Amino acid sequence: MRIGITGHRGLPEDVATRVRAGLRAELARQAPHELVGVSCVADGPDSWFARTVLELGGRVEVVIPADDYRGVLPAWHHAEYDALVAAADAVHRTGLATADDRAFMTASEVMVGLVDRLLAVWDGEPARGFGGTADVVAYAHRVALPVRVLWPEGAVRG
Repeated sequence: MRIGITGHRGLPEDVATRVRAGLRAELARQAPHELVGVSCVADGPDSWFARTVLELGGRVEVVIPADDYRGVLPAWHHAEYDALVAAADAVHRTGLATADDRAFMTASEVMVGLVDRLLAVWDGEPARGFGGTADVVAYAHRVALPVRVLWPEGAVRG
C-alpha cells in the first residue's frame, strides 16, 4: 500500500501529540512489508508520517518540491530532513528551482500520483496559501484518490 501525506505545519504541541498517535495507529494497520510512505518531509505531519513508516518497518519515498527546498525549512528541522532523505528508497524531484507555492503544489501533485491513498492532517478549513492542505485534498478528490482525514476531535490549528 502506497500512502501519501499532507498536513498543517506549526501545530500546537497538544495537537501534535494527538496527530502523531493518530498517524501511528493508522499506519500500524498496514503490513510493514507492503507499506510505502510518500512525503515531502517538511516539519510537522510530513516528517512524523515518514519517521513512523520507517519505525514500523515500511519504506519511504521523498518528493522534493524545489532545489532550494531544504533552505526554506526551519533550521531546527534540517537534521531530521537530511536523515529522512538519506533513508528514502527513492527521491522524486519536481525540477523546479525555487520553493514557492507553485513548487509545493507541484510536489503534492507528484506525490498524489505516486500513491494509492492520501492521509490528510487537516482541520477542514481552506488553505492559508496556494498549495496548502485543503488544496492538496481538493486535488486528490479531483483525481479520485481516496483521502482519509486525521484530525483530533476538538483540536484547533492555532
